Amino acid sequence: MLKFPKILITNDDGIHSDGIFALWQAMNKLGEPYVVAPDIDRSASSNSMTISKPLNVKTVSKLSRFSGYSINGTPVDCVKIAVKSLLKNKPDVLISGINNGSNLGDNIIYSGTVAAAVEGAMLDIPSIAVSLDSHKPVDYDCAKYFSALVVENVLKNDLPKGLVLNVNIPNVKKNQINGVRITKQGNQSFEDEYEKVVDDKGISRYMIKGKITDKNKSIDYDGKAVKENYVSITPIKYNLTELSYMEKLVINFNNE
Repeated sequence: MLKFPKILITNDDGIHSDGIFALWQAMNKLGEPYVVAPDIDRSASSNSMTISKPLNVKTVSKLSRFSGYSINGTPVDCVKIAVKSLLKNKPDVLISGINNGSNLGDNIIYSGTVAAAVEGAMLDIPSIAVSLDSHKPVDYDCAKYFSALVVENVLKNDLPKGLVLNVNIPNVKKNQINGVRITKQGNQSFEDEYEKVVDDKGISRYMIKGKITDKNKSIDYDGKAVKENYVSITPIKYNLTELSYMEKLVINFNNE
């Protein structure tokens, strides 16, 4: 393990979120953390990036020596700018989080937290996404502990190229954690609908609402593991080619 690893920290909740501050505290004990994150909450931004306008980079400082860069863009923008423009050297590891709210099952496709880690992996940086299973955390102590544990493991053992660790932590005290499970991506999803809202000017708008459902009953899957108070770690990758269907897919083309 490197003595003073360079650790890039980002998220999708924004640089002013409690989760990113907690993650900086945890990473500050392991190496040299660099924070580059969106200026505001950019949740559910997925892998989107900004191409139609310039991006502003501003310095943000807080108590306890916390400092970093805020960017008026997406988590993917933050990773790209950090690696290609702001940092002198490529970081030894990237960690995205600590996100308020889990990123499990089918829902990871929408996640800006996971997308930032995926972008890191695409840039050949060992990358981790960390989420806490609540929008109102008990505290961040448990998440900080397991974030540091996973980062230490990755720094020691590395990750295969293109692979991301998607880590989800139950919203409980550390002594209530039943263990760590290496899990498969499950089928947890958001059953959404759009509620029509008419404002005082008579203008109609639509607001998303819904609930999370999980069809998996086995603890081998991410959502069930977290529900049973296990820390879930899922190795994921983003090559979307369905190899098993390639030989079956036939398109007849008549060039007359």
